[in-house]
Order: sequence, then C-alpha cells, then structure tokens
Amino acid sequence: MATLVPDAAHDIPVDPLDVSRAELYRDDVWQAPFAKLRAEAPVYRCEHSDYGPYWSVSAYKPIVEIESLPELYSSEVGGIALADFLPDSNVRLPMFIARDRPVHTGQRRTIAPAFTPSEMTRLSGDIRARTAAMLDSLEIGTPFDWVDTVAIELTTQMLALLFDFPWEDRRKLTFWSDWAGDIELVKTEALRKERLGYMFECGAYFQQLWNAKVGQEQTPDLISMMVHSDAMAQMDQYEFIGNLILLIVGGNDTTRNTMSALAYGLDMFPDERAKLEADPALIPNAVSELIRWQTPLAHMRRTATADTELMGQQIKAGDKLALWYISANRDESVFGDDADAIRVDRPNARRHLAFGHGIHRCVGARLAELQIGILLEEMAKRRMRVNVVGEPTRVAACFVHGYRALPVEISRY
Repeated sequence: MATLVPDAAHDIPVDPLDVSRAELYRDDVWQAPFAKLRAEAPVYRCEHSDYGPYWSVSAYKPIVEIESLPELYSSEVGGIALADFLPDSNVRLPMFIARDRPVHTGQRRTIAPAFTPSEMTRLSGDIRARTAAMLDSLEIGTPFDWVDTVAIELTTQMLALLFDFPWEDRRKLTFWSDWAGDIELVKTEALRKERLGYMFECGAYFQQLWNAKVGQEQTPDLISMMVHSDAMAQMDQYEFIGNLILLIVGGNDTTRNTMSALAYGLDMFPDERAKLEADPALIPNAVSELIRWQTPLAHMRRTATADTELMGQQIKAGDKLALWYISANRDESVFGDDADAIRVDRPNARRHLAFGHGIHRCVGARLAELQIGILLEEMAKRRMRVNVVGEPTRVAACFVHGYRALPVEISRY
C-alpha cells in the first residue's frame, strides 16, 4: 500500500506510514498519516522502522479488542513501548503495567488505594491550595514558559507528595521522568547506558526512602503502601526501579502535558475557550476533551502470544503491535468529523482511550482529571486567560506526546 522513499542519510527505505518517526511529533504533522491509516489500513504492517517491524493499530475498535484480550496480546513479553531500551543487555526493569496477570493484578491492587475517591477528596484541598498559589504568583502581561513554570511544577509537587519525597529535591523527579520516558534513547548505545545510570541513581535515592519506612506504621504515600504489601514488599532492585519509573512517568509526563495542552489548545480554539469562560460548569467535560485531544502517551505496545487474526490481518505469535491511542482518539467513526478539534462540550469526550482500556487502564486517571480540573477552576475564579505568544517546542518522540516549552502571557477576561 505504501510507497517507500529512500532515506539518503541511511540508505534505508522510509515508509511514509511509519508513524513511529520522531519528526512527525516534533513538527506536529502526525495527523495526516494516521488519518490515512484509519481510512485505508487500520491494522497495518510496517516492515521498516527504527524499532524494527511492527503492526500499526490506529483505529478505536481494534485497539479496544486488543486491550480486552490481555492473554493473547501480552504487555509482559515485549514491554509496553515500541523501543526496547536495552536490546543488547540482560538488564530489565519490570513494572506492573508491563506485567501480565496474576503479577499485574496483585501489584496494581497495592497501588490502587492511593487513587480511590476518598483519597481524591483528601488530596483535593492541598491540590487546590498549591494551584491557587501558583496562579497568584504569575505576572499579568509578562511572557514566561507555561510548561516549566506551571505544568511541570504543579505535577512535580504532586509526585513529591504522593511519594513523601523530599520537597527540596523534587525536580529530580522531573529529570528522571524525562530520561525514563524518552523512547529515542534506544537509538545509541551511549545514551542507553547513560539512561540506565540515571535509573539506578533514581533507584538508589528511593531505596533510602524505602528503608526509612520499613518497620514503621503505614502512611498514605506510595512507598509505604509498597513496603506494607504482600505483592510488592519483596521486589528485587530491578522491579523496584521499574515500578518507580512507571509511577513517576505516569504521574509526571501525562498530567503535565495535558496541562500544557490546556493552554495551547484553548488558545488555538478561541470559540471553545469562550464557551468555557462563559460556563465553568463545562469544566469536567472539558478535562476529558483536553485529555482526548492531547493524548499524552501516544502509544502502548503489545506482543501477540499466539497466531491470530485482527481485522482481516494475520498476526503471528511474537509480532509487535503498536496501539496508537493518539489516533484512536481522533477516530472519526467515534468522535465525528471534527475529531481534530477541541469541543469543550463534546458529548462523548469521556470515551477517549488516552488512559488505555481494560486491565491496564491508568490507575491514576482520577488524580490526573482532578489536577487538570482544579487548574481550570482556579483559572476561572481569577478570570485568567492564557495567551500563547510563540510556537511550542514539542517532544520529538512517538511515546510521550508533549511539550518541552510553551511561551505564554496571562491576561484577564
């Protein structure tokens, strides 16, 4: 189906429908190839990519089918990203999102109490106070970087509280998250090794926090929950680091990039921003719509455990499948012909797949929604509008879909 064009730099054929290419996301031009895939080949075999051959699953329906069959489409066999960060090494960093049942079930149950409705109620006052203080510190009419000043800082503060992490060192969490979630690091051995060094640094720091909680009464933070659980108390160092990385990236990159999309996307669609400013009751639905529109993790990977058929395509045991949530969330058959636009009153915005589907659905989804919703509410109280004053710098990768920087200034309405 695809016309292959030569890559002069590498003399390797480039498939224009290889949607794993970093430049598509750096330049924000991924929409067109995904639209073509959804229309012509929603389950498409890409033979040539920097990550080897893989199946591109770009439509809503087959992604839900795959996510509903976790024994057939494994998270554990090949991991959850197209890239194998350490293809030539025996070092693996297991994490519960990349484990199959029954290990996944037990470890997820350990973490889940941190994200119950009662915990959200308990945390909401602190989230609101920190968000209000942040917004009150911003100067009207003075340009600044929304990503670093607001989105990263608020989510990093939240992570520090969840982990009972030393406040003065909280930006270490941002640093480790950026290195952990960068799928492009697979492409050079030197960067793979450097990344692994930072992951062990992260593990060593958290090991001290862990040791301080052993033998103590249980507290509501995630480290204490793991210490006091049967499923996670005996993790080896690799699984410990792996689960830390999962929780750090899950809590940091995803929420912060939707907070950045909040500023960028509402500025791009001023009529929708006006609806939201006129009716703050739309905020809960707008949160879902912004998460759908941004989709802060572009894909998850699954590996087939047996030969099967998916939408007429023959999938072989061991085949790698990329579940492109970013494309499913623009699927016209689900979200309509205006799926590329933000509509704060979109009636089915909550059907988005940005949190995944099935047993691996994001355990912290409620907390992400709470933080984004409170940010919008506190902005509405102050009649605060974020105006984009320059093009964003985007993450050049096909895994974390986000922003490095976004120049803005604040005004009132």
